[in-house]
Amino acid sequence: MTSGELARATALLDSVILADGHNDLPWELRDTSGPNPVEAVAGTDLTVRQPHLHTDFPKLAEGKLGMQFWSVYVPCEFEGDSAVTAVLEQIEVVHQMIERYPDRLALATTADEAEAAFASGRIASLLGAEGGHSIAESLGVLRILRRLGVRYMTLTHNYNTPWADSATDEPASGGLSEFGRDVVREMNRIGMLVDLSHVAATTMRDALDTSVAPVIFSHSSCRAVNDHPRNIPDDVLGRLAGNGGVAMVTFVPAFVSPAVAAWDERLKAAMNADGQDYRRLDLRGKFAESWDGPPKPESTVEDVVAHVEHAREVAGIDHIGLGGDYDGVGKLPTGLEDVSKYPVLFAALLARGWSEADCAKLAGQNTLRVLRDADSFTH
Repeated sequence: MTSGELARATALLDSVILADGHNDLPWELRDTSGPNPVEAVAGTDLTVRQPHLHTDFPKLAEGKLGMQFWSVYVPCEFEGDSAVTAVLEQIEVVHQMIERYPDRLALATTADEAEAAFASGRIASLLGAEGGHSIAESLGVLRILRRLGVRYMTLTHNYNTPWADSATDEPASGGLSEFGRDVVREMNRIGMLVDLSHVAATTMRDALDTSVAPVIFSHSSCRAVNDHPRNIPDDVLGRLAGNGGVAMVTFVPAFVSPAVAAWDERLKAAMNADGQDYRRLDLRGKFAESWDGPPKPESTVEDVVAHVEHAREVAGIDHIGLGGDYDGVGKLPTGLEDVSKYPVLFAALLARGWSEADCAKLAGQNTLRVLRDADSFTH
């Protein structure tokens, strides 16, 4: 990668929308300043560089981001009514953030609104609900989330829901239950994208069998490149062309690097031996800080490139995107440390012979197309 390729990548991202499928800043703000949505947003000035965050406006400007799905994530420890309350609070965090920075962010619920926001020099801000436990087995709550602007829902997080199996839990439904299929059908009807990140491969296949609208993976990489349960098997990637969906390659080190994944397995074993649940992200971080295991390996931008190129080969250039998972993990690959670094990835792709037209599809054109296609199935 040369300075010329980095300049080309930066110029390209000035002219086309760069869309990211998943950013956990709203939960990070809640962790920092408390669950009250007003206080969570007011407690951190995003107009200045924040060393403890992957995301702030100076970094976003450098990264050329044009469209962001902000995750309204709720940990699996919230269940039933408490999960519904928490997801509503997280939706309000995003709305408060948009209201506080109206010159930098614009709420968008459609592709047209996203393009209008980009044309006005603001970041199109969409919402994605991470974890189907947030609807507490209620299609009514699902419809409410859609009315509040949520454009996708990840069917599970790290634990199963009563109606869908997670990639990181023991099988229970064998994929989707019949109610799970009803959830997918209802999401199609109301124009909410079915997000298959975090779900078991059986759930992925059941959802593809059920959904008439395109599905997405908001932040997952390729299992053939790194055999991690959070990644997408090739047979599923190969079905995206027929479905019209998009796999948004993520940057999470354990998902992109086999060396980091192996280290993570050792951490998981140590936690299990200590009687702790590895799936609990809060416990995992604390345990890793005091664990006397080997140093964690580094992942790199080249690890991510390998997944992007494999996804292009198997799913096709029209069915790939990006979902960095910034502020959802402690550390990102070298070269992609925060949201300022997207041009580095595109420069690396240009250096490998990618055309600017193909880079534009990866950047955001495919994601915009999926939004439009999903809206065509509503009734």
